[in-house]
Amino acid sequence: MRRTPLVPSLLTATLGAATLAAGLLVPATAGDKPFPDTVALPDGFQPEGITIAGRYAWFGSRADGDVYRADLRTGEGERIAEGPGTPSVGLKVDDRGRLFISGGTSGTARVVDAETGELLGDYVLSTDPSFVNDVVLTEDAAWFTDSQAAVLHVLPLGPDGELPTQAGVRRVPLTGDWQQVDGFNANGLTLTPDGRALLVVNSTSGLLYRVDPTTGEARVVDLGGTSLTNGDGMLLQGRKLYVVQNQDQRITVLRVSADGTSGERVGAITDADFDVPTTVARKGQRLYLPNARFTTPPTPETTYDAVKVSSKVR
Repeated sequence: MRRTPLVPSLLTATLGAATLAAGLLVPATAGDKPFPDTVALPDGFQPEGITIAGRYAWFGSRADGDVYRADLRTGEGERIAEGPGTPSVGLKVDDRGRLFISGGTSGTARVVDAETGELLGDYVLSTDPSFVNDVVLTEDAAWFTDSQAAVLHVLPLGPDGELPTQAGVRRVPLTGDWQQVDGFNANGLTLTPDGRALLVVNSTSGLLYRVDPTTGEARVVDLGGTSLTNGDGMLLQGRKLYVVQNQDQRITVLRVSADGTSGERVGAITDADFDVPTTVARKGQRLYLPNARFTTPPTPETTYDAVKVSSKVR
């Protein structure tokens, strides 16, 4: 892989998402309630991941892997892709209108068309016990965490974003300070503000790590004693890092150094409508989080939604 910043220009990704959104925009009707506070998801859906481009959000189902797309302007949506019967967990949309989807316990990753749901790629990342969890996109790869193994999985992308063959799939072992403990390990995944490394949260230990993508060497990020136990999805905006702590019903907000080696807690965001939120994505000054409702026994009739909150720290 080229030894360049993982994202030479974060603006490129932002503009790409805007281009995608422009192609998906539809006129709102006069009766629409603009951007409702909650977005209803299908009963029994069991959401986990979320990604946003423009006015649209995509969600993956832990139950069967279906993908649901919702219009954040109206709250309405539809299933765009039928799952393989295994989970869809973390997901990210790129500037070519492709969704990269983590396959959880299946040990796989899929790529589908964000508008039509057409399957574009299907990859086996691991045949060992695994939980392929979160995903982040860089200029030349899709990176995936594995909550059951001390590795990162990599789908290298071609010069023009071409998807790899199965033979191109790689693994980068986590070394250095990384500690694999009993329980759920590597979970949320994002970039450092300078785009040169990865940030990975360990849900059980509560530690945040900076990972060199070339070597896999992990170093604990100095957070001044702040614990991120139950850390799940993460969102980086400039040098502000939002970390969802699912069972704690909270988003912890950190300010991290440009290189991601240190950070400090600046506050937290909570909401009465949180019901074990897992991941987070941003639309303007608002954050959207799917309620996974892990403490509620799932049935085909169990209701699910995503919650909109302000990105301002309280």
